[in-house]
This record gives sequence, structure tokens and C-alpha cells, in this order.
Amino acid sequence: MKTILVTGSNGLLGQKIIYALIQRGDVRCISTSKGANRMKVQTGYIYESLDISDRNQVSEIFEKYKPDAVINTAALTNVDACEERKDEAITLNVKAVEYLIEACEKYGTHLVHLSTDFVFDGANGPYVETDKPNPQSYYAYTKYEAEKRIQESKLSWAILRTIIIYGVVDDNSRSNVVLWTINALKAGKTINVINDQFRSPTLAEDLADACIQAAYNKKQGIFHVSGRELMCILDMVKIVADFWSLDSTFINPISSEALKQPAKRPPVTGFIIQKAEKELSFHPHSFLEGLKIVQKQLEQFGVSAN
Repeated sequence: MKTILVTGSNGLLGQKIIYALIQRGDVRCISTSKGANRMKVQTGYIYESLDISDRNQVSEIFEKYKPDAVINTAALTNVDACEERKDEAITLNVKAVEYLIEACEKYGTHLVHLSTDFVFDGANGPYVETDKPNPQSYYAYTKYEAEKRIQESKLSWAILRTIIIYGVVDDNSRSNVVLWTINALKAGKTINVINDQFRSPTLAEDLADACIQAAYNKKQGIFHVSGRELMCILDMVKIVADFWSLDSTFINPISSEALKQPAKRPPVTGFIIQKAEKELSFHPHSFLEGLKIVQKQLEQFGVSAN
């Protein structure tokens, strides 16, 4: 029986990992997040409140459970917030990772860490794992700094970079590009949507499976894990609108320059995912298949998109 500890388990990816782990009979699952457990199902795993930016709390949890592997999904991922709250970004995205590295080294724990396509400048996408990062925002800088700390450590580690995660959390509270589109268009709100940035949307369940493969089998190195389809964010939003028969006249195409977001975004990312397919048995759903899964989950919450 392996012990796998998950950080950030109240988040979208964290929840999907916990739900996938409790379906297995060969893992003791330790679910950790800041504050109370917000998952609907609260059996089949152990929940502990954990602030990963508190070194003592990290040390105590590791001492208590001595995990075989840790999947670190906790981070400050709001790109513009990182630009405006740099101290908080460094604390959560770099210092906290240093505390996890320290604890993993002490207990021989394998670390699976989530990173991002934003470590690249977007000039030459789609990217392979060996391409050189060139972060363009403070968020991207912190994520790349964490990657470097992990690579310089004595750890057994895997870094999974990903792109635009979408899906539904238990309390339906977290937004992402799909839910944001549905909720805004249902409410008849005009939305500004970027027409010059290209990404590969990633279903949370697909990414969760890749994380578990990397943790359980102690896979080593950097992996690019995302959906296969590279598409303009504007097209992504239009596909969502069409799928749920929502009024796309409320979609206002806008350039990155005109939107004037605080943090700079890479224009074109996307990943070559052959390494993940081969070593993590990663087989992502298409975007339309993913939307069907989201639709079923929204129906379980009694939410109709139409």
C-alpha cells in the first residue's frame, strides 16, 4: 500500500486526483488543502488542513504520514494577481516548494510538481520538454524558479507542465474558461475574448490521471501534459457557446494589446505530448469529448447550461 499525499486538494485538479485515487485499492490517500475540506465525498481518504507556505506544518505532515509520493497542485495561479502581489506569489509558488523539497529529501519522497506552459515566451510553440523556458510574467517567473529548485535538488522528481485546465469542482465554485463562458453567456453578459493567443485546453480528469501515473510509478523528469488540439482562445469560447446553444453575439473578440492585462501572456504555446503518451500512458480526450464530460457533471449539480 503506497501513501500518496496531495496538496491543494480543494482545487479543481486536486479534487480530480483524490477522486481517482480513492477508486484504487492500492493507495493510502492523504488529501491536504488550506482550511476545511470542500469535497462532497469525505470518506476513503484522510484529510488534513495544510498551509504549504508554513514550513513547520509541512514538516509535521511528512513526519506523521511519511508519504511515498507527493503531488503538489497548490499554487497561486492567477496570472494577474501574481503580477500585483509578488510577495505572495514567491511565498506560495517558490518558498513553499522549497519546504516540500526539504521534506521530500528527508523522507525519500517522490515529488510530482505541476508547472505551466507560461514558462515559455510563446514565440515558437508548440513546445517539447527540452525547449528553453523564457518567462514573460511574474507568475511564469515563479513557476520556472520552482522548477529550477526541484531540478537542483537531490530528489526523485517529475515536473508536469500543463495548459488551461477545465472541469467542474464539487461546490461548482471555481471558474475556468469553459464555466466562465457558460455563466457569462447564460446571464447575457458581453465578454471580451482574446483573439490572438493559442492554447491547448486540458481536461482536469486527464491531467489527474497523468499525475497519478507519475506519482505511483515514480516517473522522472519533465513531462508536457495537455490536450492535443491547439486553438485560439476565441475559437475555444465559440465552441463552448455552440455546444451549449448559447448566444455567441455576446462574444467580443479583442487583441492582447487592447485588453491590457497586467501580466504579459505568451501568444502561442501548445505542447508536443509524445513523452507523456509513452511514459505516463497519457491519452487525452478531445475538447468536444471533454465538454460532454463537463455537461454530465453540471447536470449532477442540477445546473442546466441552456
